[in-house]
Amino acid sequence: MSLDAKDVALLRKLWAAGQSAAQIARRLGCSRNAVCGRLTRLGLKRGRKPPTAKPMIRSVPKQRPALVACARPVTKKVSRKTGKKQKEFTKRQLYAMLAEALRNTG
Repeated sequence: MSLDAKDVALLRKLWAAGQSAAQIARRLGCSRNAVCGRLTRLGLKRGRKPPTAKPMIRSVPKQRPALVACARPVTKKVSRKTGKKQKEFTKRQLYAMLAEALRNTG
């Protein structure tokens, strides 16, 4: 793309006015990349744009401490409810239950 002095002056004016490279390219009749290259060669930079929305700033979550292996095993607490007593079966009753279970499965 070859721009004459008139086009370069227009490019500088439009860039200073805040138009995008695509808008300037449409106005000059060339590609956006050609405008970006020319802006780079001319040393024109645009300042940082202010954010359009307020970003949500989150605090960093606290790291949980790693689990440390216990020096000695911890004994489990077992409740000692004595309310119900288990029913006791005789050998004959146990064999009968086992035989019935085998009949039901196979």
